[in-house]
Amino acid sequence: QVQLVESGGGLVQPGGSLRLSCAASGSISSIYAMGWYQQAPGKQRVLVASVTSGGTTTYGDSVKGRFTISRDNAKNTVYLQMNSLKPEDTAVYYCRANLREITDWSLKDYWGQGTQVTVSS
Repeated sequence: QVQLVESGGGLVQPGGSLRLSCAASGSISSIYAMGWYQQAPGKQRVLVASVTSGGTTTYGDSVKGRFTISRDNAKNTVYLQMNSLKPEDTAVYYCRANLREITDWSLKDYWGQGTQVTVSS
């Protein structure tokens, strides 16, 4: 079994910063990629940022230049540094991991439960 635990969400004023963390734990053999997805009410869940085990990063257009994703492979943890936050960043942020478990070499997707980020004055 694998669990993703998210932390770092909350209420922040426009222009402020937050850092989200997502730690994967359980019977993990290797993690291919981890990422953050954003879902606002009434909208589809979209990619914010992702990073592979080799360090390749991908960012959504709305966050380029403001957000930075990083990963600590030894800790199976991914971070999202969110700077210059805007009200339109308000959403639930979900962590996703693509990984292999110890006794199963197939790639599997796991999702966190989501953490609320609210940007408002």
